[in-house]
This record gives sequence, C-alpha cells and structure tokens, in this order.
Amino acid sequence: MSNQTLTVVAKIEAKTNHLEALRKGLIRLIIPTLAENGCINYDLHQDHNNENSFLFYENWESRSHWEDHNVSFHIKAFQQATEGMIEKVEIFEMHKID
Repeated sequence: MSNQTLTVVAKIEAKTNHLEALRKGLIRLIIPTLAENGCINYDLHQDHNNENSFLFYENWESRSHWEDHNVSFHIKAFQQATEGMIEKVEIFEMHKID
C-alpha cells in the first residue's frame, strides 16, 4: 500500500481572533507545496457556514511524498508563524476505492 496514491483531507479550524492571519498563512502554502515532488493537487477550501473552518484536499503520488511534505521548510515555517492560531486540526489519510 505504500506505493499507492494517497489522498489527504486536512481540516483546520482557526481561533476566531486569528481567522485572517491563518487564512493568509494557509494560502501561502499552496504554491510551494504544488512544486513539491509527488504532489498531484493541493486544494484549499473554506466552509460556507463556518468561516473559521478550512479544508485541504490533497493527492500525493505516495505516502512517503506526503511525509516529506510534512517536514518541508514551508510547513515548518507555517507551523511557527501560526502557533496559537489554530483551534483544531483533523487529518484523514485515505485512498480511492475503484
């Protein structure tokens, strides 16, 4: 299964008083992530009914590519810059059923 395409759904909930700063930080992740080896798509969404709720829909060529992403410079920089701004994070690692 390690060579199978990995779909990741990451739900991020901003603390209310940090909504805009977190939103900008999430947007800044898109371009460098799309340039990463193994990234198929990296789509950011915001909930219509709860503006504090964001969702990344990601597809990776393999789980190891996603693991490399998680330790990339831009992810580490994002984590430092947004410390204390996030209420909750949920990560779902999935695969497509054919």
